[in-house]
Amino acid sequence: MRTLTRRIVLLIGLVLLIDANVAMADPVPDHVHATAVVTVTVDEIIEWAAPNFAEIHLLTITARDDAPEASKSLVLYTNCNLTITADHTAAAQLTKTTDTLVTEYKLEYDGDGDPDTGGATVDWAEYDDFIPVGSAVIHYTLDGAVNVTLSARASNDAGNVADAGDYTATQTLTATF
Repeated sequence: MRTLTRRIVLLIGLVLLIDANVAMADPVPDHVHATAVVTVTVDEIIEWAAPNFAEIHLLTITARDDAPEASKSLVLYTNCNLTITADHTAAAQLTKTTDTLVTEYKLEYDGDGDPDTGGATVDWAEYDDFIPVGSAVIHYTLDGAVNVTLSARASNDAGNVADAGDYTATQTLTATF
């Protein structure tokens, strides 16, 4: 009987020892974490909000010295510095058949590059000399849009009056990084 009692005591001791080790061990977690590193590259983006500016309608020239002007704006989305250039070809000059008007353009931005994306105003210049070396637009972090305003102005050549009728021109602005 002593042997049996010793075996039972020994067995009870082992059970208590095992239970004590289990009780002292870390509890089984109800969830396990895993992490994942996610990466992406954002390329340089230059994108106009629309394919074209809205048409710029100048008031009618009713006197020799009239020089009507008007403007339209278009948003340019960007995440990098860029340069805007203009068309210097005859397409950018107000023309009716073979007659032409003095055609001038001006470019403005809603920001100046610090603290808003933008650049310096390009003052009035004739179509063939408008933005001769490109207009720099400086991107400012967290401002990924710039409002670009193109203004147009028409007038008669000095000492001359253009033929009556409708004149048209197409100015193309190109943004590149």
